[in-house]
Amino acid sequence: MLAAQRKARILAEVSTSGALRISDLAAALGVSEVTIRRDVEQLAAQGLVDKVHGGVTANALSSTMEPPFAANSMKEQAAKEAMAEAAAELVRPGMAVALMGGSSVYALAKRLRDVPSLTIVTNSVPISDLFAQKPRGDQTVVLTGGVRTPTDSLVGNIASDVFSRFNLDMVFMGTHGIDSEFGFSSPNLVEAETNREVIRRSAKFVVLVDHSKWGVRGFSSFAPVEDADVIITSRGMSAKALESLRSKVKEVIVAG
Repeated sequence: MLAAQRKARILAEVSTSGALRISDLAAALGVSEVTIRRDVEQLAAQGLVDKVHGGVTANALSSTMEPPFAANSMKEQAAKEAMAEAAAELVRPGMAVALMGGSSVYALAKRLRDVPSLTIVTNSVPISDLFAQKPRGDQTVVLTGGVRTPTDSLVGNIASDVFSRFNLDMVFMGTHGIDSEFGFSSPNLVEAETNREVIRRSAKFVVLVDHSKWGVRGFSSFAPVEDADVIITSRGMSAKALESLRSKVKEVIVAG
């Protein structure tokens, strides 16, 4: 197989799956992992894919493209775990919290399974499934309905209507991008509208956003930066970005 054919196959496979391991691609194409890594590096240099540790993910080429949940889960894994650890410190037994879709909040959800007497309202199918694996009698988990997005989140009128019925102590939310002027944003217009409703129903708005999201603008802004009560980010956020965030938000936590 020629290099051009191999790269075309890689693009096709990644486009379909969202994320693949180097080892799986090598086995599927019948070449060495070294060859696949070289191909992936060249494709990443052209901005056609994103190279991650041990694999490759689809690249969001525009503000309206939304990477699948599996693809996002492979990115910045250490940063997400560190942010999740910091976010879990904010949760107390007996709280009613909203856990929104996305891989950063999913990492937090894994840490909340052992917290007693929680009420969880979520629009994330993976988070709902996670709690269902080890149910607790003292936890209540509510999964909204709605239209499913590539990140396996449920959005739209049904999801917004469910959230509008609750008084929430806290909402934990990820974001496609964060920009000092454009604020927090999503590539999905309907998801942005759902996020706005949840923020209105929550006493505290907490955003988990790793350093790679700084300066990124999705299609629709759902909140200005100053609306956040707490921003939890990761090491790697520039000093200038942190200065900007701290001038607008009361509490900025750099996890890790």
